[in-house]
Amino acid sequence: MTKILHRVPVSLAERSYEILIGQGLLQQAGALIEPHLKRSFVAIVTDENVAKYHLKNLEAALTAKNIAFKSIILPAGESTKSYKYLAELCDGLLAAGVERRDCVIALGGGVIGDLTGFAASILRRGVNFIQIPTSLLAMVDSSVGGKTGINSPLGKNLIGAFHQPIMVLADLDLLTTLPQRQRAAGYAEIAKYGLLGDASFFDWLDKNLEAVVRGGNDISATAHAVRMSCEMKARIVAEDETETGVRALLNLGHTFGHALEAACGFSDRLLHGEAVSIGMVQAFKFSEQQGLCAKDLSIKVSKHLQRAKLPVHATEISGSLPPPKELLELMRQDKKALAGKLTFILAKNIGETFIAKNVEDGAVLSFLQEDLK
Repeated sequence: MTKILHRVPVSLAERSYEILIGQGLLQQAGALIEPHLKRSFVAIVTDENVAKYHLKNLEAALTAKNIAFKSIILPAGESTKSYKYLAELCDGLLAAGVERRDCVIALGGGVIGDLTGFAASILRRGVNFIQIPTSLLAMVDSSVGGKTGINSPLGKNLIGAFHQPIMVLADLDLLTTLPQRQRAAGYAEIAKYGLLGDASFFDWLDKNLEAVVRGGNDISATAHAVRMSCEMKARIVAEDETETGVRALLNLGHTFGHALEAACGFSDRLLHGEAVSIGMVQAFKFSEQQGLCAKDLSIKVSKHLQRAKLPVHATEISGSLPPPKELLELMRQDKKALAGKLTFILAKNIGETFIAKNVEDGAVLSFLQEDLK
């Protein structure tokens, strides 16, 4: 049964859209999408893992509304966010007959959403796209806000564009096929919203963590967590769409985390949410070291994330890591860096973070040397 539990608006003038959060939305995707189409045709982009579970249901929903489609299936994994697959996808969409007034559907997690959104932003100088996220991380983060892109060997998400979707369908039923490791990784991004700007939400998560991470028949906790996360991101994006100011707060833990992802070759060795988990703990530890917040906060954050079965220290990553100096160099590729100086999101308290510019290399290097022991 289709049930829309929450509608979250993303207010961006003529680029405004809604995030629909509910159950059974994929089965009714044709009816929900049809009003947004200029002609009865879409292209679907997904990956091999998602296709096994959800592609036929989406295709059936489109067929029920006489919407023609072409489906493109890509390999699963972070390595698909690359020049190679961007070129392959763009050529595939053109071969499928996608025109400028058409729409592309991203059916998948953050990798498919980011790659498809970027392809849509440059194909014929811009075509519409719709996000149907299939992972918890994508529902609360990457599907919302219009950040699209691919990775470079030099760093994560360094090639991309801001290109807003015209709709997001967050069908909570799709999470039932999500591996537990992936669900926990998505939870890291949910915890981020409480840590960066809403202490009361973090307190709620502390009481309801298991219900959100485990899932189960009662989806009320997950629905609330997804709604709260999307509402916070929507407010920040509406205020600062292209990240010239406050939107950078959404990168709590990401400067540290992205460097670790790059060091792991953007592989399943370290999932994005796992990197963010470690990075958020590092951000609180570094804030403590700089005298910005109370000494026990990083312990509180660590214990919370450990309950979700997330890594909280770089030493938990399998295999060897580069020395601190090399990690520091990877951080220089961070998108927030200005005039060669590092920018971090640091903490004064749980729910109270700020953008710290011109952070000295020496302070970061000293911290890494100690933290990576």
